[in-house]
Amino acid sequence: MELVVLILKSYLVFVVGVMILYTARHFIFTVNRFMGEQMLYYQDIVDSELPRIAVLIPMHNEELVAKHILDHLISADYPLDKTEIIPINDHSEDRTKEIVDEYAARYKHIKPLHRHSDRRGKPAALNEAMTLTDAEIIVVFDADYLPAKGTLRDIAISFKDPEIGAVMGRVVPENTSKNLLTRVLDLERSGGYQVDQQARYNLKLLPQYGGTVGGFRKKVVLDLGGFDPNMLTEDTELTYKLFVNGWKVVYANRVEAYEESPEDWNVRSRQIRRWARGHTQVMFKFILPVLKSEHLVMKEKIDGLFLLFVYSASPILFLGLCDSLILFFLGEMKILSSLLMFLFVASFNTLGNFAPFFQIGIASFIDGGTYRIRLLPLLIFNFFFNMLYMSMGFFEAIIDLITKRESKWDKTTRFRAKDKKN
Repeated sequence: MELVVLILKSYLVFVVGVMILYTARHFIFTVNRFMGEQMLYYQDIVDSELPRIAVLIPMHNEELVAKHILDHLISADYPLDKTEIIPINDHSEDRTKEIVDEYAARYKHIKPLHRHSDRRGKPAALNEAMTLTDAEIIVVFDADYLPAKGTLRDIAISFKDPEIGAVMGRVVPENTSKNLLTRVLDLERSGGYQVDQQARYNLKLLPQYGGTVGGFRKKVVLDLGGFDPNMLTEDTELTYKLFVNGWKVVYANRVEAYEESPEDWNVRSRQIRRWARGHTQVMFKFILPVLKSEHLVMKEKIDGLFLLFVYSASPILFLGLCDSLILFFLGEMKILSSLLMFLFVASFNTLGNFAPFFQIGIASFIDGGTYRIRLLPLLIFNFFFNMLYMSMGFFEAIIDLITKRESKWDKTTRFRAKDKKN
């Protein structure tokens, strides 16, 4: 029994140590974003020689949002002779096909791809669509996004730098006022992009390509083997493929596009599980390549590992909470009371991993939305929600690794009203 107690106590110390490391990481990012020198993006470059681009829009049962994104893209400020829009109807069972065909009949640069066979999912859809275009730059939007007129140009201009493999813009929720969930998600997005992504870009670490509101060099991605159909987070996989092979990902904080956040907790739970499961798949695949890469300096490797393990913090903490309860009932909580230990570990996780209070506060201040700070206390409930479903996704990824089972893409349900105007 003494050995068991020693193991339990040692694990609890390990949990606190992990949370302290993530706390320090987020604190450094927040201070840098608020007080440090800010690295500028390329959008102020004036160049008439823009690259030819193909805009890929993966769609599966997207009749509620398909018209909105197509309307925004056809009004984009980008030369038509250098623009190709490819809506990818991926095994849709609603009116998605009819909608994209209607737009294709009216606009010559819209060339839909209808997929009815082969494997469904975003990675497979992107792989097939890339073979149908001669564009050198691929720009990707999820179907619920609403890009501004200048977004395509602002994304494409960064590829004037020959070292850039991919670019990522900022995601901003457009349905924030819908309910409590959407307001909380707005806080998370603000902290994650306004502070976390920008700070990583400032510090020349590993800003992450997010799979939408972004673009990449087609030839580079194809040379690296394209997207793995078994990966649920093809964006994270591409981020690491690029970095370990010597390419850079840049973050464009001023290049914004509006998304529809989940308005239902069940939909959000499935989204979190998919993200955690896919991210953990990438973690298993890229731990050694990150450590061995000759193209990454030490600080990039450290940040790369922090990012790879970020979803692992949830099951680590969950097991830590169970650990503390066991120690409590065994009467072995000698350092702190069980309640204080529980609150201590939970607080460190909140500050160190899940939408940290100070990071979100600074992001809200920079955005000019300080009124949102009133919702910060509610993040403790969101923290437990995230911890549960991230842990489930993490363990599902372990089962995937052991059983070699095929991953299935789980589409995020849309809520936008059918008669919503742009």
